[in-house]
Amino acid sequence: MRTIRVGNAAGFWGDNLDAPRRLVEGSQLDYLTLEYLAELTLSILAHQRSKNPDVGYVPDCVTVLEGLVSHLPAQPRLKIVTNGGGMNPVACARKIAAALTAGGHGSLRVAVVSGDDLLPCIDDFLTGGEPFANFDTGTPLGPVRERLASANAYLGAAGIVEALGQGARIVVTGRVADASLTVGPAQYEFGWSPDDWQRLGAATVAGHLIECGAQVTGGMFSGWSDALPLHELGYPIAELSEDGSIVITKPAGTGGAVTVAIVAEQLVYEIGDPAHYLTPDVDADFSKVELRQECPDRVAVVNATGRPAPPRYKVSMAYRDGYMASGTLVVCGAHAARKARAAGNLILSRLKEAGVVLARTNIECLGTGDTLPGVWARHDEALEVVLRVSVHDPSRDAVERFVREFAPLAGSGPPGVTGYTGPRSKPYPVFAYWPTTIARECVAPVVDVRPASEW
Repeated sequence: MRTIRVGNAAGFWGDNLDAPRRLVEGSQLDYLTLEYLAELTLSILAHQRSKNPDVGYVPDCVTVLEGLVSHLPAQPRLKIVTNGGGMNPVACARKIAAALTAGGHGSLRVAVVSGDDLLPCIDDFLTGGEPFANFDTGTPLGPVRERLASANAYLGAAGIVEALGQGARIVVTGRVADASLTVGPAQYEFGWSPDDWQRLGAATVAGHLIECGAQVTGGMFSGWSDALPLHELGYPIAELSEDGSIVITKPAGTGGAVTVAIVAEQLVYEIGDPAHYLTPDVDADFSKVELRQECPDRVAVVNATGRPAPPRYKVSMAYRDGYMASGTLVVCGAHAARKARAAGNLILSRLKEAGVVLARTNIECLGTGDTLPGVWARHDEALEVVLRVSVHDPSRDAVERFVREFAPLAGSGPPGVTGYTGPRSKPYPVFAYWPTTIARECVAPVVDVRPASEW
């Protein structure tokens, strides 16, 4: 029975830049996936693209791929699949292709999978009857339509399968769902049909388990102790077999661990209903999954299954929603918490006296339990706390005035104020999230595969 090894070395934009190289050097892989996108990431990339149409992709993706070029000849079977193309997969692919060509690998085929960007056609969809109602509140899109900055459907594995079928060695996508980065290679390699729900469900579980990188090898584990080595943490590998069976492991000699408890935590991470984990590829059923420790750092995953894919794709939209800023100060000495709260209220009262009333404000006293209200007993007797005041308002000028009120506390606030010598914080634009859906027949992947030298 055939088995492929799919490693994932990025769980978000900002993940360890050395992890992909270490994963490729430390193990033989058939596929390396790099998962960079989240709703927040798309908003950031949309903002960047609005200022410069040549950006809007994840720059870490290009940096990582440039560093892997020299490893490709030594691993001729290795293919790379990433959604680091973000809002601009063509520009990302061109950067990667230039590095390949410069390294003497201009004949390697690079694919772009797009079709997820709905923004250029949003009015046509609205006219055609798609309300794009917010699926949390049911509110129609109308009130925020003119402020939309991005609108991306979550595509599935189909475009990846097509790209691999055309000989792509590197596949750069826009907003393809996290688990689909693993489903695509498995579906292509094993020739599974698009309605093989049981196997697609199993591959989705595998993709979900490794999509967050080191979270399934010990990172963020609630049972952490000094005995769990996180130095040079090993990133995960999913071994997928033709029948849909799965083993989660990591390279030998790396930090972290792969245990039933660690894998179980990632299994239930951000899934909603475990019997209906909805993806573009399948309605996956996690509810009967069993985990078995085969040996150290190898956990078998069995009994994953699936049902027909949902009739609608998830769509992530972002719209412009004013400005925000946050400032911090350290307050120390007796009654530190009381002084910090007084200082925060002083900032807001001085703004009000100046005629500035902000739409939303939040005063926190870090070190007293404010970040987790109701979880632990409050502790207001600390001798050192951090005051954090955050604001949001439609007016950039109002937020700009707010950030100027921190420094004066050094001489006109309670005693014990310090930590004000760094650069002043700045207002930055807010992109609010609008979750919605679209009928799947309205969206299709667009696949373009070329030799690197032709990009």
